Amino acid sequence: MTLKEPHLILGIGELLWDLLPEGPRLGGAPANFAVMAARLGNHAGILSRIGRDELGRRAVERLDPLPADTSFLEVDLAHETGRVTVAFEGGQPVYTIHQPAAWDFMELTGEWVQLAERADAICFGSLAQRSHESRQTIQTLAAQTSSSCVRVFDVNLRQPFFSSEVIQESLELATVIKMNDAELPQVLALLGLRGLAHQEEPMSGLLRRAAGRLLAEFPSIEMVAVTRGSHGSLLVTRKEWHEHPGFPVEIADTIGAGDAFAAAIVHYMLRGASLARLNEAGNRWGAWVASQSGAMPPLADAVRVGIAAAIEG
Repeated sequence: MTLKEPHLILGIGELLWDLLPEGPRLGGAPANFAVMAARLGNHAGILSRIGRDELGRRAVERLDPLPADTSFLEVDLAHETGRVTVAFEGGQPVYTIHQPAAWDFMELTGEWVQLAERADAICFGSLAQRSHESRQTIQTLAAQTSSSCVRVFDVNLRQPFFSSEVIQESLELATVIKMNDAELPQVLALLGLRGLAHQEEPMSGLLRRAAGRLLAEFPSIEMVAVTRGSHGSLLVTRKEWHEHPGFPVEIADTIGAGDAFAAAIVHYMLRGASLARLNEAGNRWGAWVASQSGAMPPLADAVRVGIAAAIEG
């Protein structure tokens, strides 16, 4: 019996420093996603671009002990490593995303194309598509993946860095769309789809109907994943849906929790798990990251094994 190779999973887009009140923390949704995917046992690579500067050097140093593959990172001689100033209002992060950044100039290379062609799953968002260069690179890589590749579009709306055109093009390339419950009505509005009415209907019913509209509008999408903060999440396919209430935790900050959720559901999707298990995995890992400070907190083996056992239980 031969051992199966780990799944190849790519996080494509921004790698940046979140400048938090307590100090800088490395982040960027695709990078956070890749780190969690790697921690779950996959071969996960970060496709991004950093500057030849102190923050770029520190990013590589910070990632070095983590299992994500950084060997595909590009280095930009002209632009700085990305930075985001993070403030908190009512416990929720408010972002000031500085530009331009090195990840605005991601260059399509033969090596990146070959990786995309072999990938079992990729995750990309809207933020890194704010520039023409990176938008072309990301969309070309998504188009180069195999028909069996899980292509996650993590909406991740950040004002003013999104447009109806980017949302439309990304949804046409995706097989899974992941967003939070505040972003779902925004996406419908950007696409010119009917908004959510019927105030007397429970929120889960409204979200299910909204997800159904996206599934009807975009034939390539196989699943819509909606995170609901402390209220858990909703997964909707054309045949079924599953709602999870979430796990109560003491929140340190919510940065990276949604990225951990996405990585966990992809990990279990590639293993043919049920929607209930996908939701269980996403919520357990999302809650754990929310209970820690920063998007890439230290993860003890005992914690990883314990969470995996709870998911499988």
